[in-house]
Amino acid sequence: MIFNLKDFTYEIICDSNISDCRLETELNGDHLDLYLTATADRPRYVKLKWNTEKTDGFLVLGDAWERSYANLEFLPVEKNDRFMPWYFIATDKERSMCFGVKTGPNAFVSFRFDSDGIRATVDCRNGGKGVHLDGRRLHLATFVKAEYESGDVYSCLKDYCRLLCDKPLLPKERVYGGNNWYYAYGKSSYKQIVSDAALQVELSEGIDNKPFEVIDDCWQKHRCAGPWLPNRKFRDMKKLADEIKSLGARPGIWVRLLRNKDRALRKEMKIPNGKRRQYLDPTRPDVQAYIRADIERINGWGFELIKHDFSTFDLFGKFGADMGETVTAEADWHFYDKTRTNAEIVLDFYRLIKEAAGDMYIIGCNTVSHLSAGLVHIYRTGDDTSGREWDRTKTMGVNTLAFRLAQNEAFYMCDADCVGILKSYIPWEKNKQWLDLLSKSNTPLFISCNNTITEEMRRDIKKAYKTFNEPHDFAPVDIFDTRTPSVWDIDGERVTYNWE
Repeated sequence: MIFNLKDFTYEIICDSNISDCRLETELNGDHLDLYLTATADRPRYVKLKWNTEKTDGFLVLGDAWERSYANLEFLPVEKNDRFMPWYFIATDKERSMCFGVKTGPNAFVSFRFDSDGIRATVDCRNGGKGVHLDGRRLHLATFVKAEYESGDVYSCLKDYCRLLCDKPLLPKERVYGGNNWYYAYGKSSYKQIVSDAALQVELSEGIDNKPFEVIDDCWQKHRCAGPWLPNRKFRDMKKLADEIKSLGARPGIWVRLLRNKDRALRKEMKIPNGKRRQYLDPTRPDVQAYIRADIERINGWGFELIKHDFSTFDLFGKFGADMGETVTAEADWHFYDKTRTNAEIVLDFYRLIKEAAGDMYIIGCNTVSHLSAGLVHIYRTGDDTSGREWDRTKTMGVNTLAFRLAQNEAFYMCDADCVGILKSYIPWEKNKQWLDLLSKSNTPLFISCNNTITEEMRRDIKKAYKTFNEPHDFAPVDIFDTRTPSVWDIDGERVTYNWE
């Protein structure tokens, strides 16, 4: 036993001196529930500390606030100066201990684990200030501890992730196909998308499960912003969705719901950190109605998948790579509704999307991982791969596939991002390996290419699509030695890839 769950100390931090803020805890075996109440006080954080036994020789791996950025790895506990969002695993390769919080908490929770013990920061702010609970009793989070007497560290973490999420939202069939971003980079048209969809149908010939053709940023009036209406190159989105379906593919579409240039919404833009931004505040009822109408319109056009992007940045002003132990800075700003924590606001936003999306599959990109579980079918676990830079695909793609794979089918389906195919940029012998690895990973497989691909590429993609639509036993092996594992156990065989 590295530590005893019931033996902890804590500190509550509010905007001013504490008068009525109280923490209640409930211990049930290896589960610890935290509840917070306050009327006059404006709580910001609860900080907890557990002392641990001697942990020399242990290696530690944590998670990420949203996407990871090629930075996940096991580190010796003596050198582990990182904050670790949501959960972590500590192992001496013979036994392992996992500690974290269940998915869907009402606060942002991060951990530190070093020779000084385990510390948890429970961030319950609204914007950059304390939340106005106004007498409400708030369930902050459920902490879960699990110990394993096993040297199979990946299997331990895989099991633990299933303890953290009670109801994952999973697609009915495997999701694969085309996404036009990594060859088009924002330049496309109705005609080009029809051609891309026809290519996906050709590449998936003989497979009953239909491929998707996902239209990324390119179709709307403004680059990377709403209103979510088609530009002159696309015109009729319902007609386009119908044409994609008539070819034998399934239409998908990208949106950035919280950035909008509609003049009617200017008054709704919030001002985080003192800077005026064209980002919508999802706690406003009129903004909620606007977003709901956007999604229902897209659903009405006949799209079967919606990928919503950028919302963590648009809410908090930073990408995960720039976030510290807390997701947003200490600053004098708040949301329109001051009574909800930042985590509650994110959860409410995702629930609105899920409800409005109806039967559409949902991909969350730049969404908060632990808050996405149960509210998106597919989750982008890492930062962008590339159609131009192999090193970016290698570092971002392989790292997130290896170190967040345990979440696959436990929280959602994990999307490690595309195979980007752009002529004269990345040698096919490199991309072919990434394609092969993804096709056997039991995770979604998206390929970004147009009809200029070579016959060799066509053959390899067809083979990969058939492989993808079958289940596989799959696990990374050299996870203690590198950030980009090259050795994998696949269907009882050890396979080595050359990423260099």
